[in-house]
Amino acid sequence: MTEDEAQRWVETQFGAVALERLMRFAELVRAEADRQNLVAPSTLPHLWVRHFVDSAQLLSWVPRGGAGWIDIGTGAGFPGVVVAALRHAPVTLVEPRARRVEFLASVCRELDLDHVTIEGRRAEQVSGIYDVVSARAVASTADLLAMTKHLRHDRTCIVLPRGRNGVGELASLPVEWQEMFHVKQSITDPASVILVANGAS
Repeated sequence: MTEDEAQRWVETQFGAVALERLMRFAELVRAEADRQNLVAPSTLPHLWVRHFVDSAQLLSWVPRGGAGWIDIGTGAGFPGVVVAALRHAPVTLVEPRARRVEFLASVCRELDLDHVTIEGRRAEQVSGIYDVVSARAVASTADLLAMTKHLRHDRTCIVLPRGRNGVGELASLPVEWQEMFHVKQSITDPASVILVANGAS
């Protein structure tokens, strides 16, 4: 998938307004990348494939509607800000690093994402119960299950982009945990997977 193809995919799936909003987000990420290391520098020329579509595709695997979504370790806003830009339902971004929190707050103001809450602390310190839990490039699956146990109910959907190590990571979990997850192939990289669990209490 090229950058142009990624933008066309976003427009086809979510519409022209969503594309424009994410184009503005891309500008903000590139501008801030000069001040702090938001994403790996090697991925800046491939923002749309590596970060935007990689985040947006998660919406294919979660329940539709007004479910509350919490994104652990949001960092530069992936997938949390992308999800919020494409879906007008409550999204909570969990990010303990102060400079990232400042950036996320400015992005939410700029993109008019008034349905977003930012928690500037660790997941273990956050309260509430959520219908969707996501995390990208932060902690192992086992650690994520442990640190979000108090944030889930018996119908919570967990959606975890795990990259090329996802199948091996899943195999290292206890059998009863393995059985919770379905393995989905990423549309941005055939070798990368997304682990999805529905009803993971």
